[in-house]
Amino acid sequence: MDGVVVSRAARLSRAGSLSVVFGAYLLAFGAAWAVVALSPPSWHPLLVAFVADLVATLVIFVLSMVVDNASLYDPYWSVAPPVVAAWWALTTDTGDGLRQAFVLLLVVIWAVRLTGNWTYGWTGLHHVDWRYDQLRATRGRVPWWVVNLGGIQLMPTLVVFLGLLPVWPALAGSRPFGLLDVVAIVVTATAIALETVADLQMHRFAAAAENRGRILATGVWRRTRHPNYLGEIAFWWGLFLFGLAAAPDWWWTVIGPVAMVVLFVAASIPLMDRRSLERRSGYADHMREVPALLPRLR
Repeated sequence: MDGVVVSRAARLSRAGSLSVVFGAYLLAFGAAWAVVALSPPSWHPLLVAFVADLVATLVIFVLSMVVDNASLYDPYWSVAPPVVAAWWALTTDTGDGLRQAFVLLLVVIWAVRLTGNWTYGWTGLHHVDWRYDQLRATRGRVPWWVVNLGGIQLMPTLVVFLGLLPVWPALAGSRPFGLLDVVAIVVTATAIALETVADLQMHRFAAAAENRGRILATGVWRRTRHPNYLGEIAFWWGLFLFGLAAAPDWWWTVIGPVAMVVLFVAASIPLMDRRSLERRSGYADHMREVPALLPRLR
């Protein structure tokens, strides 16, 4: 029966595949809402959101196994944060209204942009992220479901939740809107803009057949090899600045953006660089000339 489900899912059109994704996320967030509704009143909103986040991830994991496509999880990175942030905003009456508005607006803009970018590049349930195929091929004797659940789904959910920790004090902190909030707005908005420009430049470059196998080294890609990752990291640091402005006692939530730095520097960037070394001649020279993350100034 599972084989029938998998084969039918893989044959779905792009529109049909996106409908499956939409339905899967409705189920996941329905399960998360059940956690919210049934959680004890004594639980802090951070704990409620964390448990609901894990439950929603487990639902997506089960459904990704049913359709045999771990990429069903990919939109979760950008879809979950605005839902969590909006619920936190509804649970507190102590925050500064102007700060709350900016935080929620920027998180929503970021989420819509990133989810849209995923939708643009995903062709359907037959399409699996190359990194997942690589993990599946090199997992050895480890069962695939363990790799899928632990490495592909739970780990990013935990990292994103760490990144969201500063959003709670940003929304609930009572300090009035100030200069640090302005800095946070600039950092977060600039980060979103950088990601947007980087993705548009990459889409334009990849769409030209003559660029197959070549290296994008113009525009923002001329100054850093991974401007999209730089923008993503800066976005989470911007959220931390909002939290610091609202409630300095929550400074320890810096573990969120630090976790993002570790994820991209230790995992995402090395993976992408190794893939480019295999597929693009001259990439080794490009790595020597262009920094991985922090942009060169000339």
